[in-house]
Amino acid sequence: MEPIIAIVLALIGYALGSAKLINQGNEALVERLGRFHRKLKPGLNFIVPLVDQIVMEDTTREQFTDIKPQNVITQDNIYVEVDAIVYWRIRDIEKSFYAIEDLQGALTQITTTTLREIIAQNTLEQTNVSRAEMDSAILDQLNHITADWGVEILRLDIQRITLPESVRKSREEEQAAVIKKRALITEAEGEKEAAIKKAEGTMASVQIISQALSSNPKESRDILRYLVAQDYVDASQKLGESSNAKIVFVDPANSTEMFQELIAESIITEGHGKKSENGNT
Repeated sequence: MEPIIAIVLALIGYALGSAKLINQGNEALVERLGRFHRKLKPGLNFIVPLVDQIVMEDTTREQFTDIKPQNVITQDNIYVEVDAIVYWRIRDIEKSFYAIEDLQGALTQITTTTLREIIAQNTLEQTNVSRAEMDSAILDQLNHITADWGVEILRLDIQRITLPESVRKSREEEQAAVIKKRALITEAEGEKEAAIKKAEGTMASVQIISQALSSNPKESRDILRYLVAQDYVDASQKLGESSNAKIVFVDPANSTEMFQELIAESIITEGHGKKSENGNT
């Protein structure tokens, strides 16, 4: 019985030693006697104990690498600080293990170098405006290199481009000048439109007066006299609104007749006002 028990225990140990469980989303590499033998897929796998050895198990899910802020000089010789995140995935676990010593470090270095190279080919304005095109150019260049490592670069996000303080202040002043220019243009257009409306109103008034004079030639003198008197009244009212001292110059030739009309008109107005007051009381 003892030999049988020993054999059973040996078989159980062999089974436990040969069974390897690989989690979903992972893959493993098996070497046999120091040479690559095969890949292990997710699920239950069996290897030969003492002969086969699992040398690597890694995820094939999407991963990311944070690129720390880097000092980069643009095409127009402006230093900027850029930080980004690169998202990638292992497509061939065999290449990722045997073709490169430090995959994470290599991805960081190649991404940093490519990022600097692409930004150096663009001006600061192009870097801010055409960021999507720049990201696409970086991805194409990275995937051309990382394909030999069994890695695919999925996307690269430039999180922030930090400008020097002097450049930032200059851009703020430029933006403020643009806003001020727009405000001045809007104000000028408003004044122009108001002047046009006023001119159109004056033209309409002149046409009405001209029609009135042509239709009543006998009364033209009285109409003109009334218009002149009305202008004097309007000017006097505007001067009266100010607390400053004022001098009014009147044409001596027409002053007597004009003032008589104004006095008569004011008496009539006051008379109507008093009647309305008596009526109210």
